[in-house]
Amino acid sequence: MLSASVKGVDEMNIGDNRKIWVDLDNSPHVPFFKPIIEELEKRNYTFIVTARDCFQVCGLADLLNIKYKPIGRHYGKNKVLKVIGTLIRAIQVLPTILREKPTIAVSHGSRTQQILASILRIPNIMMGDYEYATALPFLHPNWVFVPDVISDNAIPYRNSHICKYPGIKEDVYVPDFKPDPNIRGILGLNDDDIVVTIRPPASEAHYHNPESELLFNATIESMAARDEVRIVILPRNDKQEEIVRARWPELFSSGKIIIPEKVIDGLNLIYYSDLVISGGGTMNREAAALGIPVYSIFRGVIGAVDRYLAESGRLTLLESVEDVGTKIRLIRRDKGKENDITDRTTLLYVVCAIEKAIERK
Repeated sequence: MLSASVKGVDEMNIGDNRKIWVDLDNSPHVPFFKPIIEELEKRNYTFIVTARDCFQVCGLADLLNIKYKPIGRHYGKNKVLKVIGTLIRAIQVLPTILREKPTIAVSHGSRTQQILASILRIPNIMMGDYEYATALPFLHPNWVFVPDVISDNAIPYRNSHICKYPGIKEDVYVPDFKPDPNIRGILGLNDDDIVVTIRPPASEAHYHNPESELLFNATIESMAARDEVRIVILPRNDKQEEIVRARWPELFSSGKIIIPEKVIDGLNLIYYSDLVISGGGTMNREAAALGIPVYSIFRGVIGAVDRYLAESGRLTLLESVEDVGTKIRLIRRDKGKENDITDRTTLLYVVCAIEKAIERK
């Protein structure tokens, strides 16, 4: 079935080269693209991978043994600086792309890549799984790849070919996951602990809602009140870590809250947690894909993927401080009873769609 026509791709014609440019500009993109790159390399495609040095992108790429060229950084929360930073990074990336001459550009929402692909007339694939992310005006990717639960009408790129893939983006890489029980020892966790992994809200994102901060604070206070609970917090950057440490110094000194000292495999931490609470989409969806109880404190506009997971009972939305106390169930899981997740349908569908975009003339 996967070798057959892929909707939204067959109509496009591009060159003969087999070099693909992938731009990693946020941490979730690293595990997502790793199996895609590996699968396409088996099919004799080559890659130029660029990475923005922010949100542990480069650390994760090192951890997962992805070869990349670090270029650019994050410019903070200010909208004007975000725009300026995107343009600066585009200028920084330009010489590499002119030298490498990729056939096609592929990213999961990289604005830098979209700008350069448009200027250099490189056919490009824009992947996404949150339909309310801000689209760049007057720039339209050749193709848009999204989960099939997102409707065509919700996609802002009207002049693009749309390819729908089955499942969610986390289904691309979760089947390759292999648990490593050493993670608990590395973090100093005991078998008797109820481990709660928490990801703070993306406070610098354009879709951030301050209500998420209230839910995050209430969640920490609620979890800290339980003697058997150990909290692992995964801050998004150094500034966020400083804020968390300053607010709850006594919880850090007592060992109640743990922040990993170095970049760790997020999937492995999720697997050995009893539940996950996150203010961002990717960790919520990773937990859902692994079958781990997960609660969302995201208070922006809920996208189609999260609505689908909530309606299917794989994700619980916390919408108020009261929900923190009433909806979260602190139950120790039996980590040995998880079913193996080996279905690679989503990965192969995405790879097939990229390949058809490259090969069609």
